[in-house]
Amino acid sequence: MVMFLIRTLIFLASAAIGLLVASWILPGFHIDWSHWWGFLLAIVIFAVLQSILTPWLTKVARDKASWLLGGIGIVSTFIALVVVVVIPGAGIGIGAPWWTWILAPVVVWIFTALATWLLPAIFIKKKAEERRS
Repeated sequence: MVMFLIRTLIFLASAAIGLLVASWILPGFHIDWSHWWGFLLAIVIFAVLQSILTPWLTKVARDKASWLLGGIGIVSTFIALVVVVVIPGAGIGIGAPWWTWILAPVVVWIFTALATWLLPAIFIKKKAEERRS
């Protein structure tokens, strides 16, 4: 149970990192900091959508269009970003320039993937070492 909670927190943290990096490096990607709960809502919605969309899109692509399998992560990231941007209280906005809509899913996907890969190595390794001691 503890490992499940740690993995859930890591997944939420990786979503936050991906969204934060996108807001720092892309001019049209912004986070509304006036209501901190909006960003928290965006993180949770984004992470839940990613965890649902990726396996579903993988299954659909495997059955219907196997040539799309390599881009499933970016496609699911794009869909999750669109949903989060459309929700009024979510605190994420994507505007001009137009190419931000193209780069945002790529940036968020890359940094979310890196964080999902690196954070467990840091936190789960420490937890495993504590159990061994």
